[in-house]
Amino acid sequence: MLTISGVAGLRERSGQELGVSAWHTVTQAHIDAFAAATDDYERIHVDPERAARTPFGVTIAHGLYTLSLGPKFLYEIMAVEDVPLALNYGFDRVRFISPVPVGSRVRMTATLLGVEEAGNGIRARVEQRFEIEGHDKPACVAESIVLYFERDPVAA
Repeated sequence: MLTISGVAGLRERSGQELGVSAWHTVTQAHIDAFAAATDDYERIHVDPERAARTPFGVTIAHGLYTLSLGPKFLYEIMAVEDVPLALNYGFDRVRFISPVPVGSRVRMTATLLGVEEAGNGIRARVEQRFEIEGHDKPACVAESIVLYFERDPVAA
């Protein structure tokens, strides 16, 4: 795991790959739990019998499930020390390129595309590239934005 020291350390790493997460196996239990959490019970995700008759042959993970693995993977890839607060600011671009069949293994490569000054901290733009083991095309490519504060915004 990469350890970055504060906002200054993030500034120094601008434009660099941060690392690659471990593989994560996508199970039907994960897919079903995501469906329950989001009330998205589309049959291609939760009905193995019907999914078997589609071109995929099996259920596939929700695109947003894949994207929601980003924080988990980012915590595996790096730790930022000496920041009192980090917040998910959103995404500028998200593309779901390839479906993730149940039983697949996925991982994420994170690249710090750049940083922008933002009040008492920075906005870090991180490319999140979700790879499916054994596939040429990624499952998802997203540009996330994380706010990292140099000082506690509540105390300021």
